Amino acid sequence: MSQSLMRAIDLLGELAAKPATLDELASKAAVHKTTVMRLLHAMEEKRFVVRDEDQRFMLGSKLFELSSLALEQRDIRKVAHPHLAELNGKTGHTVHLAAFEGNEVVYIDKFESHHPVRMYSRIGLTASLHSAAVSKVLLADMPRSRQEKIAAGLDYVKVTENTLTSPEALLAELERVKEQGWAHDNAEHEAFVHCIATPIRDASGAVVAAASCSVPVVMLSYEGLLELLPDLKASTEAISNDLGWISHERNSA
Repeated sequence: MSQSLMRAIDLLGELAAKPATLDELASKAAVHKTTVMRLLHAMEEKRFVVRDEDQRFMLGSKLFELSSLALEQRDIRKVAHPHLAELNGKTGHTVHLAAFEGNEVVYIDKFESHHPVRMYSRIGLTASLHSAAVSKVLLADMPRSRQEKIAAGLDYVKVTENTLTSPEALLAELERVKEQGWAHDNAEHEAFVHCIATPIRDASGAVVAAASCSVPVVMLSYEGLLELLPDLKASTEAISNDLGWISHERNSA
């Protein structure tokens, strides 16, 4: 039974590369053609494979159903936790995990700074849509029409000298974030704190969360803050990979 299972898995691997006929699959198998046919018929009955009009076998809907369920079971916070804990340990600075909940961006996990100065933020608080780096990362992945609608409805309260104060300024910022792949909060929400954030993607490539490093300005200059970017990117890319995302770099390697 275990050998049959392994052979069936091998056949699915072949079909993941491209559709194939029974003869093509049998020519690569280490067993007789009738065994391959029996395995294919069993998988076809359970919708793991289907045949097209040219009698080529291809992956079936049951696999897509199972993959969707598998991804739903991978809670972002649980998947992200060890990677962000490692990042927090390496940098010593505050690390946040944030995601959209309805129309608001909410902090869903936080790792405290190892230094005496702590961030006021906590799990469950919302992040400013026009100034928080995590919000910019999440907004930047949205269609332009939705960005425009959200930007037009915000109240642009100027709380620091660097706060964005108009829909046009926010939309221009989101274009930059989309292009460069990361966002900053350059003391835009609190004059004494600055922050960088990078995206977390699911298997489809959609940005489903964002992680950030926040540091008091007195502890680290803006240039010093940007030196944390490679470590932050490595962490969020690792989380994305665990969620099923395959980057262009990994795909071409």
